[in-house]
Amino acid sequence: MSMIEVLALAVVVLTGLYLIALAAVSLFMPTHANRFLLGFADSAFKHYAELFVRLIVGTALVLYAPRMLLPSAFTLFGWVLLVTTACLFLVPWRWHHRFAQQAVPRAARHITLIGLASLALGGLILAAVVRGSAA
Repeated sequence: MSMIEVLALAVVVLTGLYLIALAAVSLFMPTHANRFLLGFADSAFKHYAELFVRLIVGTALVLYAPRMLLPSAFTLFGWVLLVTTACLFLVPWRWHHRFAQQAVPRAARHITLIGLASLALGGLILAAVVRGSAA
């Protein structure tokens, strides 16, 4: 495996673990999860940091998906992240902030569902890595 593939694998695994951690916080400390989710777009730095992380995760998924279980699904997910991130780069961060101020409180009403979805997606990512490497 090349160094790029090892780095992509590390990012994919960290993404799965991040989603599981987000699930735990959402399910057991929902107030903290709400504050965390609201904080993404409250400054230009955080906005661009989020976009940078999305680029890294999207790229890692596209690069590593062929080695995972369900490669087409994870390739598509990676490309969706990359395309939506490119669109967000065109949006001023203040617009992102205004959108987040409206959308996150609405979504926060369903923080348990967000937690369960994060747990499922994080688990699916990790299982796809393990099953893909076993194949």
